[in-house]
Amino acid sequence: MLEQELQQYLLKEFPQENTRCEWKEMKNLKNSFAGDAGNDVISYVSAIANMEGGYLVIGAKDQTLDIVGTDLSKFNLNAQSATYKLIEHCTNLSSEGLTITEYITDDAQKVVWIITIPKHLPRRPVYAHKKAWQRISDSLVEMTPERMATILEEPTMTDSDWSSEIVPDATISDLDEVAIAKARKMFKKVHSRIPEEEVNSWSNTELLSRSGILINGKLTRAAIILLGKPESVYKLRPAVVEVTWTLRNEEDDVVDYEHFTAPFILTVDEILAKIHNLTMRELPGGSLFPDTMKQYDDYTIREALHNAIAHQDYTLQQRINFVETPKFIYYANGGSFIPGTVQKAMETKGPQRHFRNECLCQGMVNFNMIDTVSRAIRRMFREQQIRRFPMPDYEIDPINKEVAVRIYGNIIDDKYTKLLNENPALSLKDCILLDAVQKGRAIEQSEAVDLLIRGLLEGNYPDVYIAEGIARKTGELGIYIKNRGLKRQYYKDIVLAYLEKRQDGANRREIDELLSDLIPKSTKRPDSYVGNLLSELKNTDGKIAYKDGIWYLNR
Repeated sequence: MLEQELQQYLLKEFPQENTRCEWKEMKNLKNSFAGDAGNDVISYVSAIANMEGGYLVIGAKDQTLDIVGTDLSKFNLNAQSATYKLIEHCTNLSSEGLTITEYITDDAQKVVWIITIPKHLPRRPVYAHKKAWQRISDSLVEMTPERMATILEEPTMTDSDWSSEIVPDATISDLDEVAIAKARKMFKKVHSRIPEEEVNSWSNTELLSRSGILINGKLTRAAIILLGKPESVYKLRPAVVEVTWTLRNEEDDVVDYEHFTAPFILTVDEILAKIHNLTMRELPGGSLFPDTMKQYDDYTIREALHNAIAHQDYTLQQRINFVETPKFIYYANGGSFIPGTVQKAMETKGPQRHFRNECLCQGMVNFNMIDTVSRAIRRMFREQQIRRFPMPDYEIDPINKEVAVRIYGNIIDDKYTKLLNENPALSLKDCILLDAVQKGRAIEQSEAVDLLIRGLLEGNYPDVYIAEGIARKTGELGIYIKNRGLKRQYYKDIVLAYLEKRQDGANRREIDELLSDLIPKSTKRPDSYVGNLLSELKNTDGKIAYKDGIWYLNR
């Protein structure tokens, strides 16, 4: 639509600012998305979510809604990926109902975003910059104790568990006897404290009741999914209980495919047997693996498929897709990613608090198919690290409600594989950051600087790449850096990353201490070297400021 038409549309749909609506010009979205606390996109999303939800209109003037547009040229996100970024930056923000609609005027090519923000979940205020925000009149402020108490005291309204619903007219005869036998075997393995003779004495009804998928003597949907005969699946319609395996060649053409359905406790083995899991014997450059191993780790590929089955949103009436290519295998299931981000899932210290299919998940736990203590994703990453392969890629699409994971069975960058082979003590976080670099993805400046200092990366931020042919042993890195020195830009990056974390700034002594061990021995006057660096950052680059003896980041 034309600029005037878009303005009229906004005036009609969003006539005034209030607790449910905010208009912001934000001409440069890169600097405004997650910048100054209390004055950026994520702060306003937090504030609106902490009331009743609503809308944030970006690229339109306050009061008049004149279209000014927002500059996305240096913002490496589109509307869809920015939605995921909001979930990453805003703790407790629900992905359900969170959308970004983009409008581009036909005449002036001005971009306007309308962010639809869902209301906070019961008893879960939404945070940005580690603070909860709210609107009071025209001001954005930190949440008041009264508002916080109101949210924390809200009654919880747990969504119904689709998988726990009773299936009308379903009986034990709808279940597969071989599947029940395997369920009994797995139950004994999980519950080894219960004497085997006792479990063997239970009837099928008692076994399924103790497993949580039989309620008051009646079969749940979870029971049909895990143990049901293929012909009993029609009783779950219109839900789709199906995994489709597809084999694609190098040209991405479909070579073969097959559909699988219940009982998943049995058919998972049939699906995984389809994978062409090659034997790997040699690293790039002729170095041998410590042990001959398969292209894909059995735990990883099994866990990923079990997770797709457990967390599928069956109400969406979609099948689970399982795609095999020469370089990776790919799983995709319907539904939102309840932890929000992979990072949050990996950082969770205890069991996840909520599952979409509680009954189904409980049954799968009792049958040794999954665990519920948040170990699985972290272990999948760790297994890839041990194998020196790329990390799994999670693709979370909150708009189309799809969660996908890509497991690599090949090497992307020889230098990455060699680096992991030479440095088995690297942390998992290091490996994930290095993996992002080998895949051409941006990482935070402070993280890049740390890897540059340690000799794991080379280049100038943001154009960094995996290092090759340098000292790697921890005890040698300090000596190596002192003898070699770093390019001038590296020291600037270190100072900028340091000031980014120091909201109150830093004095000259603190900056000297920061760089003292890094300035090369060949530098005759380190104090002048640092002084010149700071002068360039302030006067030439315009990235820092100085006042009353303190250096600040120029925000």
